[in-house]
Amino acid sequence: MEQKVRKIPMRQCLGCNEHKPKREMLRVLRTPEGEILLDLTGKKSGRGAYICPKASCLKKARKTKRIDRELGVTIDEAVYDEMERVLAEEFGD
Repeated sequence: MEQKVRKIPMRQCLGCNEHKPKREMLRVLRTPEGEILLDLTGKKSGRGAYICPKASCLKKARKTKRIDRELGVTIDEAVYDEMERVLAEEFGD
């Protein structure tokens, strides 16, 4: 019997606009309570937007406010600073 080919979910980076497999991307999450955070597991509940795990992509998305528009909220500068810190810690970029 033939093995079933699994479809790999693709997501577009809000920084560089490249399509990549969902597992390779970082999810920026708006929780049901309205909190913005990086979802490193990709499984938390809420509205998600995706970026590459690179500081340059986060900076570009921050500058153009694409994450704000995608999630429908205004993201505080301190939240972006925290996201950059976590990104540097987790991925050393």
